[in-house]
Amino acid sequence: MFVACSTLCFGRYPLEEALRRIAELRFTKCDVAIHERGRQLKPSEVVADVTAAANKLRLGPGLAPIAFSVELEASSETEQHRQFQAICRLARISAVPVVTISPASVEVPLELEVERLSKFLQLAHAEGIQFNVATLLGTHAQTPEQAIELCKRLPGLGLTLDPSHYIVGPNQGKNYDVVFEYVHHVHLRDTGRGPNQFQVRIGQGEVEYGRIISQLSRYGYKRALSVDIRDIPDAAFAMEPEVRKLKYLLESLV
Repeated sequence: MFVACSTLCFGRYPLEEALRRIAELRFTKCDVAIHERGRQLKPSEVVADVTAAANKLRLGPGLAPIAFSVELEASSETEQHRQFQAICRLARISAVPVVTISPASVEVPLELEVERLSKFLQLAHAEGIQFNVATLLGTHAQTPEQAIELCKRLPGLGLTLDPSHYIVGPNQGKNYDVVFEYVHHVHLRDTGRGPNQFQVRIGQGEVEYGRIISQLSRYGYKRALSVDIRDIPDAAFAMEPEVRKLKYLLESLV
């Protein structure tokens, strides 16, 4: 296992500045957000010019992208597929092995979600990319049971574990060990169980980093642990010290 940093830790900045700050914190691996509403790389930019996007990710010898976290906003299914195919091509060109998207809301029937994800899975596998869905509240992966049901229905689908979503809300106190078999990427911050504690200072929450790493090791996990503290407006703490703190903590455990 190794420690990476999400560009969303510095989401208020353009991609170049976010990468500079990540490098200054002495990360060697980064998890790149490709969000249409973000200030960094956008799916519409990737599909317009994959080569130009690839050039933005040639970060020099000290920092390499190891995962893409994608949010698609295109209104038509056809355009979403076109954008995702371009992102997977970019992943292959950039030697990025994992691409993650968010599952649909639970309001979407499960059969339709399986059908939707199956197309993305085909596009990713055609480029030799591991396709994951993130374990997020309000989606078809919001409980451990729902997450592994998706994986069973779609062989080859993986999970990007975000344990914060298994600590707050209806999952409070619920064991999520069943998901580790399917985990191919991890996003980490610290999270409390109280109101407005989705993101707290490192050490003040309930995330058991050592236990997570131990469970991953049982299944031979040798991939990234991405520091994913979100750079939100009016954050209660400065970002860089918390990112650095979690980096050192994770590095001490792997």
